This record gives sequence, structure tokens and C-alpha cells, in this order.
Amino acid sequence: MDSETDRPENGAKGRVVAIVGRPNVGKSAVFNRIARQRIAIVHAESGVTRDRLMREVFWGDQRFTLIDTGGIMNIDNERIRDRIDAGIRMQAEAALGDAAVVVFVVDVHEGLTPMDQEVAGILRRAGAEVFVAANKADSPEFDDASADFAKLGFPIHPISALHGRGFERLMEDVLKRLPPQVEEFGAGPGDREHDLCVAIVGRPNAGKSSYVNKLLHAERVLVSDVQGTTRDSIDVPFSVEGRRYTLIDTAGARRETRIDTAVERYSRMRMQESVARADIVVLMLDATRGVGLLDKQLASLVVEQGKGCVIVVNKWDLADTTEAAFSEKLAYEIKFMAYCPIVYMSAATGMNVGKVLAAIEHVAAQCRATLPTGILNRVLSKAYESIGVPNKAGRPLRMYYATQVGVNPIVVRIFINDPKRLPGNYSQFLVNSLRREFGLEGVVVRLQFRERARTSAGRGSGSSSKPASRPPSSSKPKSTSKSRSFAKGRAGSKSKSASKGRSAAKGRAPYKS
Repeated sequence: MDSETDRPENGAKGRVVAIVGRPNVGKSAVFNRIARQRIAIVHAESGVTRDRLMREVFWGDQRFTLIDTGGIMNIDNERIRDRIDAGIRMQAEAALGDAAVVVFVVDVHEGLTPMDQEVAGILRRAGAEVFVAANKADSPEFDDASADFAKLGFPIHPISALHGRGFERLMEDVLKRLPPQVEEFGAGPGDREHDLCVAIVGRPNAGKSSYVNKLLHAERVLVSDVQGTTRDSIDVPFSVEGRRYTLIDTAGARRETRIDTAVERYSRMRMQESVARADIVVLMLDATRGVGLLDKQLASLVVEQGKGCVIVVNKWDLADTTEAAFSEKLAYEIKFMAYCPIVYMSAATGMNVGKVLAAIEHVAAQCRATLPTGILNRVLSKAYESIGVPNKAGRPLRMYYATQVGVNPIVVRIFINDPKRLPGNYSQFLVNSLRREFGLEGVVVRLQFRERARTSAGRGSGSSSKPASRPPSSSKPKSTSKSRSFAKGRAGSKSKSASKGRSAAKGRAPYKS
């Protein structure tokens, strides 16, 4: 299992640029300016960035990996008392180990400080090419003040992350010092489009970052017992046997009524954005706390976004209940996600960590499933004829034809005579019927009901795709089975292909690879 940072196979440093400096000098603003999008949270509060933020970016036609790091806060030989501060420094030093070029950000208004000199010493020992970015030089009058940093012994570039001033010259020098660009098949701005993007969401201290580190066998993201250690969404690209993934470790979500600071509000927004761009979402629960209101809200967000989902119950080594009992409680608390597979895991001991990845792959395959039109219509026809649909104003609901029109989520469009006649719970009944036949474990299924246009003769005609031929309605009060069923597919007909698609989604048993 490999974490990807553009490092060549021979061990030489790859096309990686790291942004370092002491706290609150504008490193994240510089990161966003070079990446040309708002990725890192920028705030006046010191120490907002804690983990390494990595993003594959382009400057002109040059492709490289950009890393944002937390502020290095301790002076030489000072003992680091805070575990979070120690983790921040460890993450920064890990970034320096990968980087071919370092952008050392300083504050031109404050001038050279002892902590800047401490960071400079760390950079000299790292052996990378270093450029000083004298930030907050919003106008040329501040350029002369940047000369104070010449004592550090690195080339200086006055810049303004706020206004974008000075970045062209800075990046021109940075790109010259990067290793040659190796053209790869499919390399380009959309190179990561084929990665499986997985967002990990959950309440604070549920073990999201611990899971990422255990999966990668490295301290890739900062972990501590303090709630809210992770403040931003961290993209972690890695590969397993040629399959490429991007894990998004999100900040622990808090209930909106309990959000006290702007940083917490931005963290929640980043979490929501991560869910929106993910292919699959891992909803992580804490086995020692059970299911709370916040967990239900996060589950609801996943369903609203139409994302495939795997439920992971972490800290199972500390649980005082059985899997059967917890599954039963979970089915009661989050009824609307009864179709999702469950994995009981311990990030601390490594129990079932690999099984989570297998469940993710299983759900990803289900999200891209194609439902054959003939089998789809037979399954829905059987469901339609299995119960009596209530009539409105003495006129029955008639269903003519169905076809799949989307994946992830699975979207099925059904043509009927009048959507207003559809009972409120009938749509869910049809969805459950599809799950029983096709599986679709962990996948959101949405039905679109469309009224079929009628000709002047009173017969239906397809609005976008013509349904299979069906006999005209008879005025005689004979059996209405033909007029009320789908064009093809009678009750009792059964497809072998549909039978093969049956899934364990019928129950709430834990996922088994």
C-alpha cells in the first residue's frame, strides 16, 4: 500500500513543493494562491492548519504536488509539551523529507524573528532548495523591508497572498529547481478523475484519523485525544495493487447549534464539501457512545447527497455488547440507512481495517451497476402486481415502462399515467423490491415518476422513449391485468440474472468480504 507524493521509484525527491514557516504568516493563503482555489482554511487564529494538506496542482503546464504544513512553534532545544504541537512539527518534517523545493513563508511586517531563524535551521538540515516568500508585501513600498531576511541566506521574493503580487517570479524560480517533468499516460488536470474518492465522516474523536494512519501504516494525519484535532479536510492519495484511492479525512462534525467559532464553521463547510465530491462515504461511529443525534444528521447528509455509504463501527475492542445487538439498535436508530453494509473495526488494534477497504470496493461496484431494462421492468411489474394500489377518484394507477437513467446514485425513471395518483409510501416499496432483486447494497436509489403523454385518441405515447407495444385499452370490463401492468413482464416471471443480484442487504449482518 503506497502513499503517493510524486516520489520517483529510485528514492530521489520528486516534483514536490512544501510550504513551511512559523504560525500565522499566511502559509495557507500562499497555498491557496498557488493552487488557485480555496483549499486550506485561512483565519487570523494561530495554528488553524495542523496536518499536511496535499494537492496535485498545475502552474502553467507544470504539474507538481503542493504541500501546506502547520506552523512550527518551538525554538531550538525547547521541549515540546503539547502533543498536538509535536505532531504538527512531525508532519512538517515529513513534508520536508518529500520536498525538492521549499517555500519558506515569513511576515514582512514583523521582520525577522527568532522563530524564523529556528525554521531556517531546520530547512538547512533538510537539504532542499529554499526560497523565502516575504508575505504581506501588498505594495512595492514593502519590498525594501524584505531585505531584513537576507541574513537567512536564501533567495527572497516579496509577495502578497492577498493580492497575488509577486507569485509569477516566485513560481518561475521554484519550477526551475524541480526535477524534470515525466509525462505519464493520462497526466493532466483530470488525472485523478479515475481515483476512487472516499470521504470519512463522523463525530469528533470517533477515530477517523487513526483509521487513515492504520490503513497507510504511517502517521499521515495528526492524532490526539483532544476533540477537534483535525480542523480541515485532508486529501490522502494512495494505491493498493494498482487501484488508486483518495481518502478524505474530514474534521469531526459538531451540531450546528454548538458551533462557537469561525474555524469550526469553516471545518463543517469543508466536511460538507468533501461529502459532495466523494464517490463513497464512510460513516464512522464510536462503539463506546452508540448512535446519537449528530450521527443521524451525518447519515441524513450522506443520503441527501446521494452517496454510496459504508457504516464503520470503530473502537469495537472496547465495546460491551455484541454485533447482533448493536446492529439491531442501529437498524432502529437509522432506519433509512438499513441498506448499508456494517463493518465492526478497531483502528487501535487493526482488527478489520482491511475489511473496510473491501466493503468500500463492494459498494463502489454497486454504485456503478447497470440494471438491464428488461429485467428491471419485470421486477417492477411483479412488485406492482403483488399488492393492490389504492385508487384515487375511482381511477387506478397505471405503470407503463421503466428505465435506468443514472448511476451513483442509481436513478430509475418510471412512466405512469398520473403522478398525482402515487401513494406516499409506494415509492419506497418499489425501491425495496429493487434491492431484493439486484442487491444495491450501500447505494442510494432514486425513482423519477413521469407522466406519459397521451394522444388525442387517448392512448399513451412515450415522451422520450417509446415503450414496448401493448394492446389498446378495451371498453369491456374484463381483466385489467394487461392494462395496469408494465408493457412486458407478468407476475410470476423471474429472471435468473435478477436472482443472482440478490444481496445481504435484506438483513443487517456485518459486511463479509
